[in-house]
Amino acid sequence: MVLHSAQEILTAIQEKKDAKIVITTHHKPDADAMGSSLGLWLFLKTLGLNATFISPTDFASFLHWMKGSKEAVVFEGNETRSKTITEEADFIFCLDFNHLSRINEYGDVVSKSKAVKILIDHHQFPQGFENFTYWDDKASSTCELVYRFIADLGLKANIDKDIAACLYTGIVTDTGSFRYSNCSSRTHVIAAELMDFGIDHVAIHDLVFDSYTENRVRFIGYAISQKMEVLREYSTALITINKHELKEYDVITGDTEGLVNYGLSIEGIKFAVLIIDRSKIVKMSFRSKGNFAANNFAMNHFNGGGHFHAAGGSSLVSFEDTIAEFKEVLKQYKEELNA
Repeated sequence: MVLHSAQEILTAIQEKKDAKIVITTHHKPDADAMGSSLGLWLFLKTLGLNATFISPTDFASFLHWMKGSKEAVVFEGNETRSKTITEEADFIFCLDFNHLSRINEYGDVVSKSKAVKILIDHHQFPQGFENFTYWDDKASSTCELVYRFIADLGLKANIDKDIAACLYTGIVTDTGSFRYSNCSSRTHVIAAELMDFGIDHVAIHDLVFDSYTENRVRFIGYAISQKMEVLREYSTALITINKHELKEYDVITGDTEGLVNYGLSIEGIKFAVLIIDRSKIVKMSFRSKGNFAANNFAMNHFNGGGHFHAAGGSSLVSFEDTIAEFKEVLKQYKEELNA
C-alpha cells in the first residue's frame, strides 16, 4: 500500500491558480473505470475545479446512464482536441490502471505532458510514472479508493446521489456482486454508506446486469455452446472468438464483458480463458480460482498482468498461433492446476 496524503494532493491542486485537471482511465473502460472516473469528476466539480474526463476509447452502452458520461471526451476520433486539453493540463488523474500502455496511443500523450500525474489504482506492480500515488492492491476497486480519498479529505458531505451511484457501481462489478476474495468488511461498510446517499441499488443492478441487447445474449449463447473447450486434464475452460464471429454477431464495446467468467462457473474448473481476435492484436482475459495466479500467468507469457484471480494479456502473433501457444504453455501448469 502506498498512500500519499489525500490532503497533500488536493493542496497541490488548489495552490495552482485556475488549475486545469484531466481524468483518464484504461481503454475500453469497465464499470469500475467509468464509475471511479465520473465519481471523481463530479466530486471535483463540487469543489469548483476545472476537470475534463478523457477516455482512451468508447465505453459500453450499459454505462451511458452514469452522470457525466455524455460530457466525456473520447480520445479515438477526437485526438486533436484530447491532445490540446492534455498539453494544457496542470494535473492528470490516472484511474484504474498503472501502466501507460493500458491507455493505448493516448499513453504517449500523457507521458509527454508536463502535468503532475496522480495515480489512484488497485492493480499490482505499478509502473511508477506518477508524481502522487494513492494505491492499494488490497482494495476491492478503484471506486472504493476514490471514496476513501474523499473520506480522507473529510468531504463526504460533498457526495451526492450521482457520485454515490457511480462509486457503488464500480464496487459491485469489481467484487462480482460482493462474492470475490477482494471484498472485505471495509468494502461492505463503504457500500452501505453509499446506499445511504439515496441510490437505487436495484435499478443500478438492472442497468448494468439486466440490460443486454438481444444480439449480445445470442452471441453469449453461441460463444458458450459452440466456442468453449473444456480442457479437463488442465482444469481449464477456453473460449476463442475470431474476427469473423465478432462481425457476424455485430459485437460492440461491452458485449464480451464477463464472458470469460462462464467457464469458471463449471464444476472442477480452476482457470478460465477468453481469446479474442481484434485484428491488430489478440486480446486475452484470464480468471482463476484457489491458489492459481492468473496475473503471473498473464505476465510471464502474454504481456499482461492484473489481479491474482483476474488478469488480461495480449499477443501480436496470429489468432491461431496464439491459441496454439496458450495450449502449449498450459502444459507447464498441469500439476499446479490439478493440485
